[in-house]
Amino acid sequence: MAVRIRSGQLREVVVKDRPCPLQSEPIGTRNQMVAYFDGVRKVALVHRYLRPDGTVGASGMPDPKELLDDGVLYFV
Repeated sequence: MAVRIRSGQLREVVVKDRPCPLQSEPIGTRNQMVAYFDGVRKVALVHRYLRPDGTVGASGMPDPKELLDDGVLYFV
């Protein structure tokens, strides 16, 4: 998915953005829900802790919540 974002095939939209509640993450980390769109169609929804340096906290990977694959919407 990262390649498709960098190439402009997917658009990233932050739909929820709050301060991170975890003491284990650096100050300034954001608790975010992010949607990804292929044109006007939402193809994924993920949760992430975005650190001030741009890296993803906790596991280091976004946590998928929804994924559209071949016309089927999966809730994870």
